[in-house]
Amino acid sequence: MQERNALEDQLNAIGRLERELEDNVGLIELGDAENDVSVVIEAEAALKAIKAEVARRELEALLSGEADANDAYLEVHAGSGGTESQDWASMLLRMYTRWAEQRGFKVEYLEETPGEEAGLKSATVQIKGHNAYGWLKTENGVHRLVRISPFDSNARRHTSFAGVTVYPVVDDRIVIDIKESDVRTDTMRAQGAGGQHVNKTDSAVRLTHIPTNTVVLCQSDRSQHRNRAQAWDMLRAKLYQKEVRRREEQAAADQAAKTDIGWGHQIRSYVLQPYQMVKDLRTGVQTSNTGAVLDGDLDQFMAATLAQKAFGKAPAQVEDVE
Repeated sequence: MQERNALEDQLNAIGRLERELEDNVGLIELGDAENDVSVVIEAEAALKAIKAEVARRELEALLSGEADANDAYLEVHAGSGGTESQDWASMLLRMYTRWAEQRGFKVEYLEETPGEEAGLKSATVQIKGHNAYGWLKTENGVHRLVRISPFDSNARRHTSFAGVTVYPVVDDRIVIDIKESDVRTDTMRAQGAGGQHVNKTDSAVRLTHIPTNTVVLCQSDRSQHRNRAQAWDMLRAKLYQKEVRRREEQAAADQAAKTDIGWGHQIRSYVLQPYQMVKDLRTGVQTSNTGAVLDGDLDQFMAATLAQKAFGKAPAQVEDVE
């Protein structure tokens, strides 16, 4: 049913775009004939939107990997920089949450470890939606922030780092066999708000796959049984992602990018001071609208990375329709 719905969406979109193209070309011709400039301007704006959607759907057609259509787990980890980096990690999590909501995806929080003063040490969410992993897999790596720190009384400029890891939710089509004897299970009290929300039982579950030293933690539910089941799903997904990455030619580069959440490993820089700029260091795509990016406007960066992997270069910017 999911595949059928996805195919129907693609076919319906093609028909709709064809109709909108014909309608707007007709409007431009009519506006020219009647010297109605407002009609021509409105139709040209619609054509720009059509062109942008066609470009996006063309890239989506490239998402044909085994797990590209699946839901995704997204982890954020604070790097070097203390409280400043922990605050940056929470900003990144909000950015991806906003991106997902704008696409109509659902976000489920699985684990959050708060910082000592502010922000997050780490967090894991599940993002549910068609092609969620296909888009988000471009975000794996270290993200760098430069700004005037709100935690510095001298208002000095600080550089902070946070790491993002994305791996697919493994469905029934993908079989991952894990020996229970290779997995160590630890239980603990979930971390979170105090007071009436304090957790008085060891409901949080952490699984460690000993051969690969892969660790997952789930504390989203008050039930240890449900947390354990979710943690096993996360572990299978993470091990599957490790195997996929091992098969790829760029496995060594991907692994090197995650050895240290700090200088020299970032994939994107977010500069808020002394100027405004977000730049992807892999594709060269940049924008000065930092507020929109931090509010979830990430499509231009994701599209450029996907196009670079498919065609060897980033796509050209959408040009004005003449």
